Amino acid sequence: MINLDWVKDYIDLSDQDLKELAVKITKAGINIEKVIQNRLDNLVIGKVLTCKPHPDSDHLNICEVDIKTQIIQIVCGASNVKAGIKVIVALPGCILPGNFEIKKSNIRNQESNGMICALFELGIEEKNEENYNKGIHVITEDVKIGTDANEYLNTNTTLYELDIHKHRNNDCYYHIGFAYEIACILNRKVVLPNDNYQEIPQNINDLMTLEVITPKCPYYLGKMVKDIQIKPSPDFIQKRLMSVGLRPINNVVDISNYVMLEYGQPLHFFDYAKLGNKVLVRDAKNQEKITTLDKQQRVLNENDIVVTNGSVPVCVAGVMGGENTEVDENTQTIFIESAIFDSVSIRTTANKLNLPSEASIRYGKGLSYEYTNKAINRACHLLEKYANAKVLSGKLVYDKIDKTLKHVQFKTSQINSLLGITLSDVDVETELNRLDFKYTLQDGIFDCEIPARRLDIDPNINDIAEEIGRLYGYHNLKSTLPSIPTRRGVYVKDVKLRKQISKRLRTLGLNETKTYTLISPSMAKLFRYEDKNQITLPNPMSIDKSIIRTTLLPSLLKVYEYNKARKVPDIFLYEIAKTYDVNYQEESKIAILMQGNYIQNSWLHNNVKCDFFLIKGIIENILDYLGFKNRYTFIKESIPDFHPGISAKILLDREKIGVVGKIHPQHNQDDIFMCELSMSKIYNKSIKPLKYKETSKFPQIIKDVAFVVDKNTQSEDIKRQIQKFGGRLLTNIEVFDVYELKEENKKSIAFKLTFQDPSRTLTEEEVLNIFNKIIIDIENNLDAKLRN
Repeated sequence: MINLDWVKDYIDLSDQDLKELAVKITKAGINIEKVIQNRLDNLVIGKVLTCKPHPDSDHLNICEVDIKTQIIQIVCGASNVKAGIKVIVALPGCILPGNFEIKKSNIRNQESNGMICALFELGIEEKNEENYNKGIHVITEDVKIGTDANEYLNTNTTLYELDIHKHRNNDCYYHIGFAYEIACILNRKVVLPNDNYQEIPQNINDLMTLEVITPKCPYYLGKMVKDIQIKPSPDFIQKRLMSVGLRPINNVVDISNYVMLEYGQPLHFFDYAKLGNKVLVRDAKNQEKITTLDKQQRVLNENDIVVTNGSVPVCVAGVMGGENTEVDENTQTIFIESAIFDSVSIRTTANKLNLPSEASIRYGKGLSYEYTNKAINRACHLLEKYANAKVLSGKLVYDKIDKTLKHVQFKTSQINSLLGITLSDVDVETELNRLDFKYTLQDGIFDCEIPARRLDIDPNINDIAEEIGRLYGYHNLKSTLPSIPTRRGVYVKDVKLRKQISKRLRTLGLNETKTYTLISPSMAKLFRYEDKNQITLPNPMSIDKSIIRTTLLPSLLKVYEYNKARKVPDIFLYEIAKTYDVNYQEESKIAILMQGNYIQNSWLHNNVKCDFFLIKGIIENILDYLGFKNRYTFIKESIPDFHPGISAKILLDREKIGVVGKIHPQHNQDDIFMCELSMSKIYNKSIKPLKYKETSKFPQIIKDVAFVVDKNTQSEDIKRQIQKFGGRLLTNIEVFDVYELKEENKKSIAFKLTFQDPSRTLTEEEVLNIFNKIIIDIENNLDAKLRN
C-alpha cells in the first residue's frame, strides 16, 4: 500500500489528478489494483446549539447546528444528540458510502439541511448493532467549528493498492522507490528527505565491537543514540503508518517502521543496556533457541542467520528481533542495525518460522546498499528530532558487498529491433533521462549505468529495452505483422528423399509396412549379400529380438508370410528403415516385395502378373523420378537366397546400390520378387536440376529392328551401342520382343527406335542413313546379325 500524501514529500504532485495518475502508472507497467480515496466532499465540523423534540415524532429531534458560515436546521434521530456537542455534519451534495447523496429535505413538515453522522455511516467503522447503538459520533478533541471533517478523520489521503509483478524488485515496496517510478513517468526529479544530524564527541567504536563470520551478511552498519525519550510519535507519522496498515506504538518503534516504508530498508533497534558491548553475526546452530518479540520461542538451524551479543542470539536476522533486547519505556540508549542479509536465506527462515513480517518481505526481495546507509542516517535524524536523541559519532561497518557498477552498451537500432518500433538516439536519451539512468553517447553507442536502487535490471540490452518500451508506452506500439523473411516449410536432406520415395511407391500401388530393427538368429542368416557382421545383443528380451538387422528383406518376407496366412491374395509391400553394422554405422535402405496380380480385370480376365521385369520397372520408375535417368544399370548376378537365374545387382554411376530378383524356391514356392536399395548411397549422389523441354511440333519417324545375338548378350549392351551410334536424333529406344531361336545359344531381341528433331521435319533419307549405320555398327561390334 502506497500513501500518495507521503510520496508528495519527495515529488511534486500538486497538478496531478491522482486517479488519472494511477492509469498512467498502470500503463507504464506497475499495476495499480485499487485507488482508495476516503475523502467525502461537503463534510464539516459543526456544533449543536439547540436540540428540541420533533412535534410530530417521538424519536426525532430538531437541531440548530453552527457550521461557522451559517446556522442550519437538521432533523436528527440519534438518541445521543444534544445541545453543546461537536459533531460531523454532511451537507447537501455530500455522497456517503453506498452512493447515498445528502439532499435538502422535509421530514414530517420540518426542513432538514443535512445530516449529523455516525462513523459507520461514513465508512470509518463497521456497521453492526454495537456501533449503531452508539449513535452519532461526538467529537471530544479541540477541533474548530467549520473545518473540513476529512482532516479530523484523516480521510484526505489517497492510497494506491499495488499488484507488483514477482520479477519487480523491492523498489515499489517503499515510498521513495515509488516516487522514482512516478518521476520517470512524469519526467520529474525526486528530492530525498533530510538525513542530517549532529554528532556528539563520544564514539560508538569505543563502546562496541562488530564481528561478522557468515557469508550470508555482506553488509552491516551500526549507529548508536543515547538519552532518548520514549513518547508518542508525531501525528503525521502515526497517521501515515495507520494509513498503510501499521499500528503506531511509540516514537522509537514508529521511526523504525517509518524509515523502512520510506527507504525500503528494514532497521532493528536494540536496547544497548540489554545488548552489551559486542555484536556477532553468524549462522545459527542446530536446535538453537530464541524468544522473539511476539513472545514465541523459535527453534533455529544452521541455515538461519542470527545476530548475537557474542554468546546468545538477540535477533533472528532479517525476520524478527529477540525479546531479550527489546526497546521498552525504560530504554535510554539504542544500537541501530542497518544491514543486508542473503535474500534466499531470509525467505527460507521466514517461511519455516511462519513469520512473514514487513522486514522479511523486503529482505527477501533484495536491498540496495546505498539505501542501507541512507536509512540509518535518516533514522538518526528522526530520532534526534522526535525523540531528543544524541547521536554518537562513528559507525560500525562490515562491508564485503560488491559495489561494481552495472553498465550496458547498446545501439538504438538494437532497441528498435527488440521493441519493433522506430526510435532515434534523441528519443532514447529522453527515456534514459526520465529513468534517471546516467549514460554517455559516443559514435552511436550508448554506455548506460544502472543505478543500485534498480536491482531488478540486469546489465543486458533486453532489460534496458523493456524499461524504454514501458515508458514509451505499450499502448503506443502499433500492431504489425513481423517483418521477418518467411519461407515455405519443406522437408530437407534425407527426410525429403525418404518422403519422395515413399510417396512415389504408394502412388505405384505399394503399401508401407514397419517392422522391428531386432530380428531372430534364423532371419539374420538370410540375404547376406553384403556379408556384414551383425550385432548380437548381450541381454535380449527374447531370442526372436536378439540381433540388429543389416538388411530389411527377412523382415519383409516375414510380413508376407503373415498376410499370406490370412488369405491376402496380392501383396505389394515396401519399407524404408535404418540398418546397423557391427561398428554401429547406420544405413537407410528401401526394400520392396511384390507377389500376385499387379493389375487385375475380373470381367475380361486380363491380368498383369508380377514378374522380374515388373519389379525392375518399379525400380526404374523410382530412379527416373529422382533424376537418375540413364545413370543406372542392372547386371545379372547370383545373389544369396535369390533365384540363381532371376537376380541382378543394381549399379548407379557404376556403384552397387542394391539387388533385385526372385526369392529362391527353397524359401518359398510362391513367385515372390524382392529388391533392396541403399537410400544412403542414393542420397550421396548428386542430381542435376531438372530441365524442361518443349514438346516438339514436328513428327516422329519410328523404325523397328531385330538382332540375333548370343544367348548371354544383354539387351542393355545393345541399347548402349544403339544410343552411341544413333546420335541426337535418336530420342527413344524400346525393347518390344525377345524370344529364343531354335539355333543353339541364340536369341532375337527387337527394338523400336524413335527419331525426331525439335526444330524441323526429318527426311526419310537422313533417318535411313543413321538407321543403316546403327545396324552395321551393331553387327560389327557385338557379333550380331540382322534378323529378316
